[in-house]
Amino acid sequence: MATNIVRFDPFEDLTRLQRDVNRLFEDNVRPSRGAEQASLRTWAPVVDIREDRDEIVVSAELPGLKQENIDIELSGDTLTISGERAFTDTERKDSYVRVERSYGTFRRAFTIGVPIKTEGVAASYKEGVLEVHLPKSEAVKPKKVAVSVG
Repeated sequence: MATNIVRFDPFEDLTRLQRDVNRLFEDNVRPSRGAEQASLRTWAPVVDIREDRDEIVVSAELPGLKQENIDIELSGDTLTISGERAFTDTERKDSYVRVERSYGTFRRAFTIGVPIKTEGVAASYKEGVLEVHLPKSEAVKPKKVAVSVG
């Protein structure tokens, strides 16, 4: 009578779990071959926001976008920047070996937190960088108060 002895591995379950999680990420997160997968990924442009005494400036990196594909909306105290970057090389999409740039629609919304002079809001787009200038309302600007000797 022959019996097979199986060596006990206390980490077998953890190893199997790690392998399954890795396979899940490889199938769903890692960019796969071809442009059709690139169009399914969502993306969000990186943004810098700076504030000084007179205004708030929002700078967003939007390389490769045309000006007509960018929408800016100020509603109450929320600034929304949205748009779309389309994959333009569709006739050669099957010849791509790797596609790392993200394509598709994006939407970023920011709460400003201070009253803005809406009539003075301006935006410019140069070399792939969008800048939105939001002038502060006079009510929130600091005012110097003179001290009188009494």
